[in-house]
Amino acid sequence: MLDKLNPPQREAVKYLDGPLLVLAGAGSGKTRVITQKIAYLIEEAGYQPREIAAITFTNKAANEMRERVNGLLKGASSKGLTIATFHSLGMQILRQEAELLGYKKQFSILDSADSYKILSDILSTTDKQLLRNTQWQISGWKNALISPEQAKSRADDDLTHAAARVYQLYQQTLKAYQAVDFDDLIKLPVEMFETHRETLDKWQRKLKYLLIDEYQDTNACQYKLVKQLTGVMGNFTAVGDDDQAIYGWRGADVENLRQLTQDFSRLKVIKLEQNYRSTIRILRAANQVITNNPKLFEKKLWSELGTGELIHINACRDDMHEAENVVMKLLAHKFEHRTRYQDYAILYRGNHQARLFEEKLREHKVPYTISGGQSFFDKAEIKDITSYLRLIANEDDDPAFIRAATTPKKGIGSTTLERLGDYARQHNISLFAAAFEGDLQRELGHKQCEDLLTFCQFISRLQERASKDPAHEMLSSMMETIGYEAYLYDSEEPRIAENKWKSVQDFIGWMSRKSEGTGQDDERSLLEMIQTVALMSMLEGREDGEPDAVKLSTLHAAKGLEFGHVFLVGVEEGILPHRESLEDTKVEEERRLMYVGITRAQKSLNISWCKKRKRAGEVEACEPSRFINELPKDDLRHFGNPFNEAEQSKDFGRARLDAIKTMLNKPK
Repeated sequence: MLDKLNPPQREAVKYLDGPLLVLAGAGSGKTRVITQKIAYLIEEAGYQPREIAAITFTNKAANEMRERVNGLLKGASSKGLTIATFHSLGMQILRQEAELLGYKKQFSILDSADSYKILSDILSTTDKQLLRNTQWQISGWKNALISPEQAKSRADDDLTHAAARVYQLYQQTLKAYQAVDFDDLIKLPVEMFETHRETLDKWQRKLKYLLIDEYQDTNACQYKLVKQLTGVMGNFTAVGDDDQAIYGWRGADVENLRQLTQDFSRLKVIKLEQNYRSTIRILRAANQVITNNPKLFEKKLWSELGTGELIHINACRDDMHEAENVVMKLLAHKFEHRTRYQDYAILYRGNHQARLFEEKLREHKVPYTISGGQSFFDKAEIKDITSYLRLIANEDDDPAFIRAATTPKKGIGSTTLERLGDYARQHNISLFAAAFEGDLQRELGHKQCEDLLTFCQFISRLQERASKDPAHEMLSSMMETIGYEAYLYDSEEPRIAENKWKSVQDFIGWMSRKSEGTGQDDERSLLEMIQTVALMSMLEGREDGEPDAVKLSTLHAAKGLEFGHVFLVGVEEGILPHRESLEDTKVEEERRLMYVGITRAQKSLNISWCKKRKRAGEVEACEPSRFINELPKDDLRHFGNPFNEAEQSKDFGRARLDAIKTMLNKPK
């Protein structure tokens, strides 16, 4: 099983004498090490699958890992093995221990839009910037394990003190809704383990070996959870790369790698430096750029894949010229090398840079996909249906109540909802519970009361069925009763309605299949399925097969991916590094972002920058990024630069054009 591994990979798989940190450089086969180690633990080291948990950051990584492990186990069962994201693992723990924290098992998981709405109500404002900033502040506090009380006591200005007060009201509202947000899925288990030692002992006995992927992306809360679960024995393998720590802005702390060496004195460190992805030139460029950062651990990537092509540096007149230049180069390269569209990626620092490239690709009829597009679960029609499911699971989920009660319309108007909301607030109960209160019913008109009760009784009947009827039967009759298809065709253009209804059918079909499935990861209970769906919608959408299309992506979203040929665009001062990141430590993270961009490329790398760029309607002069200056000079070929000989670029262009003409003229 271990024959195909190189010596450091083999050592990492077999090492079981204590805590292990695997420093896995880009393209060094870290997933292979994790999956082989899971198989080794089961087949050679005597661990039961149910005693092992592998923790990732995305559903996609978890699914890929699960497939690989099943392929390695050669018939041995992986039943009971936990391969999950941090948030999925947190959800599993909360599901089992909810009562200890004063929650019911059917707690709701609120998404970003739900929490935004709650904050909007608390602050009585629709100011998007203020609400987004407050959301970020609260999320940051949760990830750093700071309670509302601690946030208030540490506040050193009026604004932060006000935000801490909002945080307190926000948490009280969530508890009243019997709901948690995304950050709570990790924070609440950590808090519970701190105060309930016997529950922590139970989970330490249950999960005897942990493997953690992308360790450099953990925040304080995630690190604490790992420490709690692994205990003093420290039976874990953490895999990470300090050179790819690019999520500091969302709470990740690369210092968690250093912290490991302090918290676990027996920690062994193994470096994976052989790269199986890129040519020597590309790796030389990556190594040289990253040497300008202070290092936690020294390592240098190397490869046996040959020297490879020179790295092209393109100075463009402006952003329009850059987009045209990139697309023409891409098409010429594809034609010359007989490659596929999916072999190419255009990577940029910020989403706003994508528009011009999209326009040029469409103009030349080039298929493309763009990262950060709307998730399947974020579509309005899917959120409409999931609001019913959330309410079936937890009738105290007020945001779900409001959406389900009004979509499609059921005669429950804004006046009824307002009175219902006032009554619920005064009596500290949910909207659903308030609807059955005699005092409120007397206050409402007969018709209003009747419509409201009809809806609530419908939800009660579905709740009864949810625990005993097959999910597909229940879902079908629910859809029929609410008349969602007719509602879509009444409120949308026929073509839009058709697409939306197809999405709903896809979703219902997927839910039915998943709840009936027999696989180890499938959920039988509709109630459990509802929580799983809520979590999936926040981690990412469905992972469909990759189409043959050029990939447009931010550098952050491209981490973990690889492409034959990469165009790294907008590599200018103020963009990469970003103008708001010009302090020392922030420039270091921007340099790591550049490193991530370079190491996505397997065979060729094109880097471009503009001499002028339009910003807020004004044309500004631009400077090439300092990171271009840090690249090894002998591995570069410049085009269009004022400080290079024009003839060099022209000769190269003519030679390339001649080669393409020769190919065109060849007899078929």
